[in-house]
Amino acid sequence: MSTAIEWRRDLHAHPEVGFTEFRTASRVAGALADLGWEVVTGPDAMVAGERLGVPPEAVLDAAYQRAEAQGGDPRFLPAMRGGHTAVVATLKGSGRGRTVGLRADMDALPILESSESGHRPARDGFASRWSGSMHACGHDGHVGMAVELAQRLAADRPDASVTIFFQPAEEGGRGGRAMAPTGLVDGIDLFVAVHLGLSLPTGALIPSNDGLLANSKLRAVFHGRAAHASLAPQDGRNALLGAASATLALQGLTRVAGHQTRVAVGRISGGTSSNIVPDTAEVLLETRADDGAINADLEERARAMLAGAAQMHGLTVEVELIGSVTTARADPSAAQAVTAAGRAAGLRVVEPAADSAVASDDATALMRRVQASGGAATYVGLGADLAGPHHTPGFDFDEAALAPGVDFLEQLIRT
Repeated sequence: MSTAIEWRRDLHAHPEVGFTEFRTASRVAGALADLGWEVVTGPDAMVAGERLGVPPEAVLDAAYQRAEAQGGDPRFLPAMRGGHTAVVATLKGSGRGRTVGLRADMDALPILESSESGHRPARDGFASRWSGSMHACGHDGHVGMAVELAQRLAADRPDASVTIFFQPAEEGGRGGRAMAPTGLVDGIDLFVAVHLGLSLPTGALIPSNDGLLANSKLRAVFHGRAAHASLAPQDGRNALLGAASATLALQGLTRVAGHQTRVAVGRISGGTSSNIVPDTAEVLLETRADDGAINADLEERARAMLAGAAQMHGLTVEVELIGSVTTARADPSAAQAVTAAGRAAGLRVVEPAADSAVASDDATALMRRVQASGGAATYVGLGADLAGPHHTPGFDFDEAALAPGVDFLEQLIRT
C-alpha cells in the first residue's frame, strides 16, 4: 500500500473539522520535519485574528485532548492549541530553480458516515471512528498525496524550492484567508491547489478552473421572549417563528441575470419544548456568486431579510460572518505548466465544463496573495471516480487516482 493511501485511510478514520485538525496537522508536521523539511506551525503559520467561525473553547479543548490520546505528535501539538492548526513546510531546492507552492486542505465535514456494507470505507475498516464527522470531500486524499510527494522530494531533492501549505478549515472558507496574510506565500513563483473528484473520472485533469464562486457564510441568532405557549402566548416573542420566516424569505432572494448565484439555509434550530414560546433560534446560511461584488450584494440583501424577519415578529437578531471566500482566476502560464506536467504523468487533460461554477474554495485567498506578489497560480481538478457525491454520507473516491496525482505533482516540480 502506498504512502498516499496509508495516510488517506488513517485520516479518513480520524476526521477532524475546521480548526480542530490537531491530530492531522501535528502528524503532518512531524512527518515532514523528520524528512528534513523546514516546518512552521501554530500562530506563525496563520493570523489568528483573521480566522472566522472558530469553534468554542470547550470544543477546541475536547478535540485537542482527543488528538493527544489518539496519535497526535506531542512535538507540535502545543503550538496548535486554540485552533492554530495550519502547517507550512518548505524544502529548499538544490539549485536556483523557481519556488513552487502547493495547497493541501486537511479538514473534514460534520457528517455521519454511511455504515452500509457497500460503502468501501465501512467494508474495509477505515470508516470514521469519530461519529458525526467524516471526510466527505477528498481532503484526506489531498494530504496523503502531499505526504508521499514530500517523501519523494526529500529522497531526491529537486532544483526548485517547494512549500506545501497544509490548510485547515477549507470548509466554510476560513483557513486560506487566515494563512494568506502571514506572507509565507509571498515570493512563490508557481502556486497550485489540487482538488480530487469534482465529477471528473479517474485519469482526467483540469489544468485551471475559474468557476469558483465567492461565498459568504452567516450565523443569525434571533432573540425573543419566552412564555407559556397556552396560558400566555401573547406575552411571548417567538424567535423560532422569526427564523422560519427568514428562511422562507431567503429562498426567494432574487437571483442576478447573467451570473451564477446560490442562496442556501443549511440549518435552523431553536426552542426547547412544544409548550414554551422559544426565546432563541439560530439560522446558518450562505450566499454564493461568480463575482465578488454580486455576492456582496446578495449578502447585504440577506442581512436585510434577517433584520426584517426579526422586526416583523418583535425580535432582535445578531448576524455574524463565519466564513468568506473570494474568487480567483488562473494565470495562463500556470495552466500551461500544469498541462505539460499532467500529460507527462500520463493524465488526460480536459477543459472545464461551461457550467462548472458550482462551488467555492478558499485556496483563492492564497492564489490572490501569490499573484499580488508577482507569482502565477491555478486551481486544478484531479479526476477520481466517486462512489457517492461530495458532502454526502456515502462519499468515497477511487484511490487509484492518488498515484498518478503524486506523479503529476512531482513532474510539475522537477520540470
